[in-house]
Amino acid sequence: MVSAEKRVVVIGSGPGGLASAMLLAASGVQVTVVEKRNHVGGRTSTFEQDGFKFDYGPTFFLYPRVLSEIFAAAGYSLDREVPMKRLDPQYRLVFGSGGELLATGDHTRMEQAIAKLCPGDAKNFKTFMRDNREKLQKFLPFLESPFESWKDLAKPEMLKLLPILAPWRSLDGELKQYFSDERIRLGFSFQSKYLGMSPFSCPGLFSILSFLEYEYGVFHPIGGCGAVTRAMARICEEMGVEIIQNEGVEEITFNGRKATGVRTAGRTIAADSVVLNAEFAEAARRMIPTSLRSRWSDDSIAGKNHSCSTFMLYLGIDGVYDEVEHHTIYLAKDYKGNLHDIEKGHSLSSDPSIYVQNASVTDDTLAPKGMSSLYVLAPVTHACGGVDWKRDVAPFREQVLDQMSNIGMGDVRKRIRTERVLTPANWAAEFALHRGSTFSMAHSLRQMLHLRPHNRFEETEGVYLAGGGTHPGSGLPVIFESARISSKLLLDDLGVKSAWNFTGSAFDQSQLHDRDLAVQ
Repeated sequence: MVSAEKRVVVIGSGPGGLASAMLLAASGVQVTVVEKRNHVGGRTSTFEQDGFKFDYGPTFFLYPRVLSEIFAAAGYSLDREVPMKRLDPQYRLVFGSGGELLATGDHTRMEQAIAKLCPGDAKNFKTFMRDNREKLQKFLPFLESPFESWKDLAKPEMLKLLPILAPWRSLDGELKQYFSDERIRLGFSFQSKYLGMSPFSCPGLFSILSFLEYEYGVFHPIGGCGAVTRAMARICEEMGVEIIQNEGVEEITFNGRKATGVRTAGRTIAADSVVLNAEFAEAARRMIPTSLRSRWSDDSIAGKNHSCSTFMLYLGIDGVYDEVEHHTIYLAKDYKGNLHDIEKGHSLSSDPSIYVQNASVTDDTLAPKGMSSLYVLAPVTHACGGVDWKRDVAPFREQVLDQMSNIGMGDVRKRIRTERVLTPANWAAEFALHRGSTFSMAHSLRQMLHLRPHNRFEETEGVYLAGGGTHPGSGLPVIFESARISSKLLLDDLGVKSAWNFTGSAFDQSQLHDRDLAVQ
């Protein structure tokens, strides 16, 4: 039974919004989710075109522990509700400078794969894993806690972590302690693109990203990552959450600094608190009055360092590529130059790096029989004056298609049966992403922890943030964590006791094995 004593409106049905709704409903709060699109999930959703299915955004599912605990808090099992396949190999890396790396969660085989490129680096893999296991264990409590001022950063237990976190080192600098071969370092740092950043500027803390993959695995939810948010929405409704679709929120209503609800084009919905799950930079500018945003004014938001964007090709292909891995990443020969074009030059590279998901080798639900759904991504600069996508989309598409031959796919053009293209301009227009930045504000030291927009939005009362724009940051596991932090703050402020208490992991290695066997 859901109590009507307290009511919360969640703006947006992305993964952070749905996780918040599940946690709040589990604690007896009446929850309404308002979604402007005609389906749930935000960018973590699936669209269908001519019989082919594609995820819009995330295709990697990592570190399921956090979401597993959220499902358990709601009385459900993630394993039962969302069948997943643990991938082995996790992905194939193809280096434009020469060589390949078949990444696997089997640590013995991973050492052997590294040795094929650089025998001297292979012996350091176990040391890397040991050190990052310790780093994650010690830093995890801070990732799971709100950061509301510099005082949270100055806590003695946080200061003790400085030698381990080494914030003065870049991710590439951190990895140089273990790996001398630049290709190996790229294999353990391309994950910084999950944050929309370069490994040469991303803080060394984020070596934990590749560690998470090798420690806990890379998963494919059957039906795509959109299957996760569809299951979350179904569970929300079973818990009594109202989900309104095709209705965008135009503003959050306030009485002074206190949020009182939201206004759509057709009505006002009253609420005791509001969770903002829409992309922060654009939603704050549209939905929160400027008088309540002195710290996060329009000028302040515009002056922040925003992440890169992505150029997307969603291709329905005649035939199958059984010889191509589920995930393949091609890293440009001049990878540093490619990153400079994206972050500094704001131009399109002549040799772009690309990522191709060939999920049909794992999941036969995504394409008609004998055909394949291909997801092709090239990191590019966010929307700015440097690129005219009306002019550049066609030639850049040809470049990306040409790059696919570098991973053994040949010329796919004659095999294309259906196609959709998304550019940064599309991300901005269709998904309301500021400058089309697909990973929100970049995760530089000046934009992390208390320097990001706070989970309890600091300039108002009753507004809470969930998603990649707040602490701890972007990426599905971290977005789910933001929902936990914000939901706990919201419930505390309402005087409602949470029905959940996350102490320890609800997801261990034995469950990884059980999950893997269940879907084979």
